Amino acid sequence: MSLNDPNWGRGGSRGPQGGGKQGPPDLDELWRNFNRKLTDLFGRRGGGNGEPPTSGGGPNSAQIGGGAGILAALVLVVWLASGFYIVVEGTRGVVLTFGKFADETNSGLRWRMPWPIQSHEIVNLSQVRTLEIGYRNTVKTKVLKESLMLTDDENIVDLQFAVQYTVKDVRDYVFNNKRPDEAVMQAAETAAREIIGKSRMDQILYESREEIAIKTRQLMQQVLDRYKTGVSISNVTIQNAQPPEQVQAAFDDAVKAGQDRERQKNEGQSYANDVIPKARGTAARLMQEAEGYKQRVIANAEGEASRFKQVLAEYTKAPAVTRERIYLDTLQQIFASTSKVITDTKGSGNLLYLPLDKLMQKGANDTAAAEGATIAKPAAPEVPVAAPEGGPRSRDSSLRNRERGER
Repeated sequence: MSLNDPNWGRGGSRGPQGGGKQGPPDLDELWRNFNRKLTDLFGRRGGGNGEPPTSGGGPNSAQIGGGAGILAALVLVVWLASGFYIVVEGTRGVVLTFGKFADETNSGLRWRMPWPIQSHEIVNLSQVRTLEIGYRNTVKTKVLKESLMLTDDENIVDLQFAVQYTVKDVRDYVFNNKRPDEAVMQAAETAAREIIGKSRMDQILYESREEIAIKTRQLMQQVLDRYKTGVSISNVTIQNAQPPEQVQAAFDDAVKAGQDRERQKNEGQSYANDVIPKARGTAARLMQEAEGYKQRVIANAEGEASRFKQVLAEYTKAPAVTRERIYLDTLQQIFASTSKVITDTKGSGNLLYLPLDKLMQKGANDTAAAEGATIAKPAAPEVPVAAPEGGPRSRDSSLRNRERGER
């Protein structure tokens, strides 16, 4: 009976305009209608002995028993159907029997015993979970209790880093961790403090950030595996590393001083790279020149020694002639380097001046004129001249005796 029925709360035989006392609906009539619909639904339209269904009075025991059985069957079906669950791709299902681990299921449609006998939990294996240590949301929102750490050289560094991890063992993750995120955060903070405590301030700020992050990840994984958390650390990223705000200005000055030092070192190195090759080239040149001078002196000495041996051999054969020849060669070498010669004659006070420069210049001019005439005119045929008796040596001796007589 609908609530919008105009006969709601009225007698069954009265019309919509009929009077009478209004009241609540008849519960017996509602129960009869409900049983009638159930019996019609399951084909029970007659009694147990072929009698027609009763149209009046309260429900009998057969009707009540049949309705309760149907309700129990429906409840049983719904209860059994509650055991179905779906495990999507990238996740795992963990089935618990009275709270104890029973099975681990893969993706797909699965069924377990309904609650309270069995229950299940879905764990996402592909999800990358992220934790922030030393800050929240942005690096400006610092958590000093987590970020301030002591270095090996007894300085304090403000460090913020992020940790990413995934689940590698579902059973350990569900049963060995009450709060997995908190366990990972504590392991990350512990590992970071140990690595920072073994590093110097300059390494943390400027030199070895990647190396520190790698060492922190390895140490975290060792700690988490020791506690069987079922977690795999994917990455550790250092977001920011700086001195505390109270000493930031002093560290900035130290950084500038270090930069000036590096600049001056680079300038000195560039100057050294410019000067050293030149000095090495000069040294190599001097060495080569010295080696050449050495070889030249040795060759000259050997040549002089060889010439002396030859002269000695000739001197042994003709001492007088060799002495005179040496004397003439020496005078020739001396006079070759001067243009004026003054000689003192024996037995008189006059000095004889020999203008060798003018004589040499005149000789050069005569030679040039002779060469020009030779070019202009054809050369005359040579006429053989008979040599004087006695040979060239006797002629030189006669000329030398004549000069001595004139003096």
